[in-house]
Amino acid sequence: MIARGREAVFLGVSLAVIYTLLITGADAITKLFSTNFAAPQMFALSGGLVALFCLAAGHKSAATRVLATRCPRIMALRAAATVIGTCAFFYAFKLLPFAEVFLFIAIIPVLAALLSRVMLKESAGGQVWGAMILGVLGMAALFQDGVDSFGAGHFVAFLAVAMGAVSMVASRYIGQRDPGGLLSQVFYPNLALMVVMSAALPFVFVPMGWLDVLWVGYYAALLFAARWVLVAALKLLPAYVVTPLMNLQFLWMVAIGSVAFGERTGAGVFLGAALMIAAGAWLVWDQVRIHAPKTAVPAE
Repeated sequence: MIARGREAVFLGVSLAVIYTLLITGADAITKLFSTNFAAPQMFALSGGLVALFCLAAGHKSAATRVLATRCPRIMALRAAATVIGTCAFFYAFKLLPFAEVFLFIAIIPVLAALLSRVMLKESAGGQVWGAMILGVLGMAALFQDGVDSFGAGHFVAFLAVAMGAVSMVASRYIGQRDPGGLLSQVFYPNLALMVVMSAALPFVFVPMGWLDVLWVGYYAALLFAARWVLVAALKLLPAYVVTPLMNLQFLWMVAIGSVAFGERTGAGVFLGAALMIAAGAWLVWDQVRIHAPKTAVPAE
């Protein structure tokens, strides 16, 4: 029994690490693609591919597993936030150094914890506000030269963060009320992404070679695989164990930014990343503390 438990932990940790590699690979393709093409050209195709992957994954009962949802309005909100956030992140990757974007990705759970108070009526205690302050300090590390260092890339990254937090909280809302609707949460946002980007595509289309089409296919496959690997990891390990492991993404982003894009990561980014990781760990610790089993006091 103990051996099986250890195997499950090892497998869960391995899957969490694999997730960080997959999602970082998808982000790297986004940055690469953004140098020559506009967002609609990438996401019209990739959104459709991911939607098809969802249908294929639930082909035996597609009507109930993929197309059905008990929360259509919140699903529409999640889809809209996904479309806006995905496009914003696309241009953030285009305008900012690769590793720098991690600081914005890392603050999403902190913002989501605050939004949960509004959307889910969940209480945001002092621990959440403390983590938020730490996260703000982490973001401030990027702007050591003051407001003058704030550019268009930072603006779209902040927009992406806000939409990512809305999407995350909407996902939690749907998950609480429709636990069997996992595929629908992936299907509808990507379907919306395909439809909206297809409408904009004629205005920005640039001829693509087969290699470019393959890159988009790789991106869609990596994104879909990352989502499923994360779900598998969360089945084996608690979320408070998986979440800190996901911060390994920063290391991969620094490495890929250096090797693939010739970027040098400054000390401010490392400091900001450390503060953001600490803010996320603070939230994780708060959840562990809240849900820790109470030790029974023996009778005198």
